[in-house]
Amino acid sequence: MGIADVVTLLGGIALFLFGMSLMGEGLKKVAGSRLELVLYKLSSTPLKGVLLGTGVTAVIQSSSATSVMVVGFVNSGMMKVRQAIGVIMGAIVGTSVTGWILCLSSLEGGSGVVQLLSTEVLTGVVAVIGIILRMFNSKASNRHVGEILLGFAVLMYGMSSMSGAVSPLRESEAFIRILTSFSNPILGILVGVVFTSILQSASAAVGILQALAVTGAITFEIALPIIMGIAIGAAVPVLLSALGANLHGKRTAFIYLLIDVLGVLIWSLLFYGVNAIVHFTFMSTVMSSVSIALMNTLFRLATVIVLLPCIGLMEKLMETLFPDTGAHPEEQDMDRLEERFLQHPALSIEQSRLVTNAMAQRAEGNLLMAMSLRSRFSDKDFRQVAETESIIDRYEDKLGTYLMKITSKSLSETQSEEVSKFLHTISDFERISDHALNISEAAKEIHDKNLQLSPEACHELDVMESAVQEILNIAVSAFVDNDPQRAARVEPLEEIIDGLCDEMKSHHVDRLQSGACTLNQGFVFNDLLTNYERVADHCSNVAVAIIELESDSFDTHEYLSSVRAMKSHSFAQYFEEYKQRFHL
Repeated sequence: MGIADVVTLLGGIALFLFGMSLMGEGLKKVAGSRLELVLYKLSSTPLKGVLLGTGVTAVIQSSSATSVMVVGFVNSGMMKVRQAIGVIMGAIVGTSVTGWILCLSSLEGGSGVVQLLSTEVLTGVVAVIGIILRMFNSKASNRHVGEILLGFAVLMYGMSSMSGAVSPLRESEAFIRILTSFSNPILGILVGVVFTSILQSASAAVGILQALAVTGAITFEIALPIIMGIAIGAAVPVLLSALGANLHGKRTAFIYLLIDVLGVLIWSLLFYGVNAIVHFTFMSTVMSSVSIALMNTLFRLATVIVLLPCIGLMEKLMETLFPDTGAHPEEQDMDRLEERFLQHPALSIEQSRLVTNAMAQRAEGNLLMAMSLRSRFSDKDFRQVAETESIIDRYEDKLGTYLMKITSKSLSETQSEEVSKFLHTISDFERISDHALNISEAAKEIHDKNLQLSPEACHELDVMESAVQEILNIAVSAFVDNDPQRAARVEPLEEIIDGLCDEMKSHHVDRLQSGACTLNQGFVFNDLLTNYERVADHCSNVAVAIIELESDSFDTHEYLSSVRAMKSHSFAQYFEEYKQRFHL
C-alpha cells in the first residue's frame, strides 16, 4: 500500500464522514422539529420508545444525535428517565440501518439491468438529481431533499474510495497479521471503542469495517469483538453531552453506556463461553459488507430484546449511582431552557412558555405573601419574600438571555410574536415581585415601629388588597392559559384600582389634617398605595400583551386609548361589576 493509497483512503474517510453529516442534516431539515415532538409526545411506553427511537435514528442516521436529543428532553423535564431508556434502546438498533445502506456499495457492474444497479451508476444518478434539486429549485423542502441525495452520493463515493484504497492490502501479510491479532476478543473490543471514540460515529466505524471487508481478511472472529467495541465507543458523544446536564440528564447519558456495556458483557461471555466448549466452525468465515451489517444489527437487536424487561432495574441502578440531591424547583425550571433546543424553535418556545408561567405564578405567590405581612408579620415570611424576589430576578435574567437567542433563529411570524410576548411580560412579572419586596419592607416598618394605622386606613387597605389580589389572579391565569377573554377583565379593574387610590389618598389627607394619623403612618400608607397601583399597572401590561398578540399587534398605547375611548359593552359591564365589589 503506497502513499497514494493512504491519501486515497484518508480522502475516502473524509468524504464518507462528510456525506453522512450532509445526509443527516438534510433529513433533519426535511423533518423540521416534528421528529423531536414525536419523540417526547409518543414515548409513553418502553416498546413505543424503542420503536420511535429506532425510526428517528434511522431517519437522522445518528444514534448519538437521537440520544443527545433525549438527554436534552430529560434534562429539561420534558421526558422521564424511564421513557428515555426505551428511546435510547431504539437508537442503538436504528443506527445499524446505515450499514445496510452502505451495502449498496458492494453492487458490482455488469451488463444490462445489473450495470444500471452498480454503485457507480447509482451514485452518479443520485448526485445529478441532488444537484438539480439543490441548485435549481426555489422550494426549500426540495433543496433539502437535494442535500440528502448529495450527502448519499458523497457517502457512497467515499465508501468506494476507501474500498479501492484498501483492496491492495489483501496481498499484504503484515496487514493480515495485524487484523488477525484483533481476533483476541479483549483487543478487538478495545480497538472498536477507541476507533469509534475518535470518529464520534458508530455508523462511520462500521462503514470503515465494511470497506476493509473487501480485503478478504475480515473474518467472523475479527469482526465480532470490533462490532462490540464500536457499540461501547458510540456512547462517548452522549457522555460528553451530559457534562452540562442536571442529575436526570446525567442518568440518561450513562444509561446509553450501561446498555452497551451490558450487551457486550452478556453476549461476549455467552458466545465465547460456548465457543470454548463447542468450538464454532464458522469463526474463520470471511465477512462481506452485508454479513457485517447483519452482525451489527443482530447484536444490537439481541441486546435490546434481552434488556428491555430490565428498564426498571436500570433506572434504579442510575438512581443509586447518581442520587437525588434535592434540587430546588426554580433550578428544575431553569433546566427547561435547554441550549440543545435552540435549533428547534417550536421546542425552545414551548419550554420558554412553561418557565415564564412558573415565573408568573411565583411572582403572584410572592405578592400575596408580602400583602399578608401587614396583618400578621413573620420574620420567616419576610425573608422568604426577599429570597423569592432574588429567584425571580434569576428567572428574568435566564429567560431574557434564552429568548434573545431564540430571536436569532429562523422563526415563523407566529413564533416571533410569541417570543415578543414573553420578552414583554417577564419584565412585568419581575417588577411585580420588586413591588412585593417593597410591600414587605413597608409591613416590616409597621411591625418594627409598632405603627397603629387607623381603622379607616386598615379598612381601605383591605379593600385595595382584595382588588389587587383579584387583578393579579386574573392577569396571571389569563397569561398561563393564554386567554384573551379573561385578560379583557383586567383593564376595567385597573381603572377601579386607580380610582380607589385617588379616593384613599384624599381620605388620607383628611386624616392627616384632623390628626387621626401621624406623618410616619402616612408615609407607610402612601408607600403601600403606590406599590399596589403599580402592580395593577403591570397586570394591565400583561393583559395587553395577551390581547394584542391575539390581534397581531403590539401597540399598547393604541389599545388602551381605544378601550378607554370606546368603553365597549363588555368593558362597561366588567367595570360596574368590580365597582360593586370594590368600594370604600
